This record gives sequence, C-alpha cells and structure tokens, in this order.
Amino acid sequence: MDRVIVFDTTLRDGEQAPGFSMNTMEKLEMARQLARLQVDVIEAGFPISSDEDFEATRQVARQVGTLDNAPSICGLSRVGLADIDRCWEAVKYARKPRIHTFVATSDIHLKYKLRKSRAEVLKAAVDAVRHARAYCEDVEFSPEDASRSDFDYMCDVLSATIEAGARTINIPDTVGYAIPREWGERIARIHEKVEGLDRVVLSVHCHNDLGQAVANSLTAIMHGARQVECTINGIGERAGNASLEEIVMALRTRKDFFGVDTRVRTEEIFKASRLLSHITGVHVQPNKAIVGENAFAHEAGIHQDGVLKEKLTYEIMRPEDIGRPSNKLVLGKHSGRAALASRLKELGFSLAGSELDRAFKAFKDLADRKKEVYDEDLMAIVTDEATQGEALYELDYLHVISGTGVVPSATVRLKKEGQTYQDSGVGDGPVDAVLAAIDAITGLKGRLQDYSLRSATSGKDAIGEVAMKIDFDGTVVSGKGASTDVIEASARAYLSALNRIARSSSQRMKEVGP
Repeated sequence: MDRVIVFDTTLRDGEQAPGFSMNTMEKLEMARQLARLQVDVIEAGFPISSDEDFEATRQVARQVGTLDNAPSICGLSRVGLADIDRCWEAVKYARKPRIHTFVATSDIHLKYKLRKSRAEVLKAAVDAVRHARAYCEDVEFSPEDASRSDFDYMCDVLSATIEAGARTINIPDTVGYAIPREWGERIARIHEKVEGLDRVVLSVHCHNDLGQAVANSLTAIMHGARQVECTINGIGERAGNASLEEIVMALRTRKDFFGVDTRVRTEEIFKASRLLSHITGVHVQPNKAIVGENAFAHEAGIHQDGVLKEKLTYEIMRPEDIGRPSNKLVLGKHSGRAALASRLKELGFSLAGSELDRAFKAFKDLADRKKEVYDEDLMAIVTDEATQGEALYELDYLHVISGTGVVPSATVRLKKEGQTYQDSGVGDGPVDAVLAAIDAITGLKGRLQDYSLRSATSGKDAIGEVAMKIDFDGTVVSGKGASTDVIEASARAYLSALNRIARSSSQRMKEVGP
C-alpha cells in the first residue's frame, strides 16, 4: 500500500497560536504521545525564536528522538545561516534529525516583508539548503505563501533547492487562500514543471482560513503529494492547520478511494486529542469531526433505531478505532505511587522524582475528596501540577466570603521562594475578589480577557478546569488551573498566567513560518 508521511507540527505551528503556548515539560509530554501515535515527523519548535523554544526543541530531540523507532525530530529555521546553525544545535541529538528551512516566494511578501528581489531570495534559499545539508541529509524546504506565488518563479526556486540537496519539498498554503480544485491543479503542475521532483518527497502544509485545509491536503495527496503537515485538533495560526485526525481517518476509512495509508496508530488519536486539550486548556467543539464529544452521539430517533439494529447504518467508524474509551475508574485513595505512575504513563505522562511526588500528593488529596477518580481527573491534576510546579508564586491558603447581600471578599496567602505573603481583596464576585487579593500581594495587575470553566468528568464532585486569558499591560497570556473547588481552580489559573509573565520580562519573538 502506498504510504503518506505524517508530519506533525502541533508543537511548532500549533503552539505558536495565541492561547496554545506550552512550556518544555508540556511539549515533552505531547511529543511522547505523538511518538506513541507513530507520526513520522515531529516539528518540535522554532529554535531561533527564543531560548525557551530552543531548549524545548532540544529536549524533545534528546528524550523523544532517541527512543526506539523514534520519529524524525524537526526544527524550523528561516534561510539565514545563523537560524540554521541554531536549529541544528537543537535537533542534532535525535537519531533522525531534520532541518526545515523556508523563505517567502510570493511577490507581496518579497515587496512588503522581505524587501528583496526574486534573485536574492532564490540565492538565499539555495545557500540555506546547502548550509543545512552540511549538518544532515534530511533537509526540507518550503516556499512560504506558495498559493499566492508566481508559479514559474516558485518552480525555479524549487528546482534550485532540490539541486542544492533538499530531500523534501513542502508547498504551503500559508494564508489558507487555496480552493481544492485549483490546489490540486497546482500540485499536478508542480510535478510537471519542477526538475528533480522524482528524487524528493512532495509535501503540503495547508491552513484553514477558508475551512479548506483538510480538503486541500487530501486533494494534494490525490495529485501525488506524499507528506502532509498537520496538527492535533487542527490547532495553529489564525483558523488553524489541517487536522491530523481528520486526514488520517479519511485515508483509513476511504482507503478504497485514496489507495494510500499512513503508519499512524489510530487507537492513540483520542488520547492525543484529550492530552492536548488538557495541556493547553482549550477544548474542541462538541461537533468536531473524529474527536468531538458528539462525533459518535446519536439523538434523532431514526438514527438511534438504526444504530441499535446495526451500527453501520449511521457510523462509518468505530469509537474504538480512535481509542475512544468510556470513563473508567482506575485508582482510589488506597492506590500507591507505582500504580499511579503506571496509569499516568498509559495516559501519556512519564513522571519521576519531584514531578511524581507532586502528582501523587495531588492525587491523594483528590482521592480524599472524591469517591471515584477517573482518567480525566488524573490528566487534569497532572497538567495543573506541571504548570504550578515551575511557579514563582504558589497558592498556600484561600478563604472566600460571598453570598446574597454580602460584598464578596477573599483572603489569599501565597508562597514565594520559601516566604509567605498574605492580603485580601473585594470584588463583584468571589473570583474577582480572589484575583484582587492576588494582585495586592504580587503588585502585578492583570485584566481578565476570557474565562472558561468545564467539568473534567460527570458528577457533583467533578474536577473543575478553569482556563483564562489575562492582559498584563498589553501582554496577553493564558493560564489554567484545576480543582474540585472552582474558586480555587480560578485562583490557580490566574497564578498560572501570572507566573508565566513573572518568569519572562519580554515576549518571545514569534515568526509565522510556512
């Protein structure tokens, strides 16, 4: 069976979208799950963009890229030679390192962004690929904004970069401008026009601005593309990227039509989707294809009757094909550390040392408050502890007074570097009062931009997961927290955001990339 290479850019293009940023530990946990999913390539980051991104990419290369049957670990770089050097320093530890370099080829980018001539850009692209090939054989090149580039000029650049040593040529629809029919024709014409294309893998990277990313990716496959760049849950810049789960399951479900397959272990899809949601605090909409809450739900009477008689009447996939489980009680208050570590590993978390200690303490605290501890509860407390574990400020004590006819007030005590600090605040409600008390202690005043609360599981004793976006003097950061007490979860989410801003005095540089 002809095979399509799955290039996952959740940790790079997905992570750089507002509200989806991940720290190094979170990237590592997601990368481990992507390895279990058996994607072919993990684009771990954009190393030149910040020290944090460099370190995260390097750790993914070291800890995930050295596993048995590890995927290729890729870093993104612009065509500047210093970018490529920095990228190599991050990915070189992997068994299969890849350097992905790019430059815009559309006239609008050349004129307004790069302010360079076509000849200058072509030379820079060739020099970059040659420089990258001096480090490793696996080099990918992308002409950014390919869908709006002059076709003949773009093909000249592609031919030149293949001659320079590129092993993969990626065609990005950077702004989601393409429509499937014209995109398919463009891919077919590239096959006819570009010299040496038979020696390389042709790839596509589609954005979803017009809702066509998956359709464009599948159309490209029909016209000879054999790598697709995509993300879990379709996250990414603006409206997002092509959704990995939708592409993979379309190829699997309609193998009769496409005639190609992937090596993705589809039973890990649902777990990857949920892990990403827990890490980022951003959950997929209920009607999301493949992984949404309603993807396998049937409410209409006719549908229910049909499914009860034969599932194939209204289900073209089985929930177990993507590893979709029912909520399952896994641990109780008498369970030990080893049992917790083992179950967390199955859920995608490899914890040891102090990380496991914190998770075990949080688990025991939760087990004392809940009769039943579900997988979703464990994922919630572990991602919450991971965020709080690197904290400058830690929540030590919280007391709230609120009710009808009472001015809501809160007393908060925080720990910082072994010292405790306490203050109080009032507000329009208990959450507002808690945030005011935290502001009084830290001296950092944030303005709430967005607030969401969801239940990790069912039941009155379920963990509440709070996700916030906070504006600190023009810098918007996200935070998340979890607890069976939603006021405490709100305090932890606010502290998570506050700690992000406190740990870094400046925003890291963001480069859009392909």
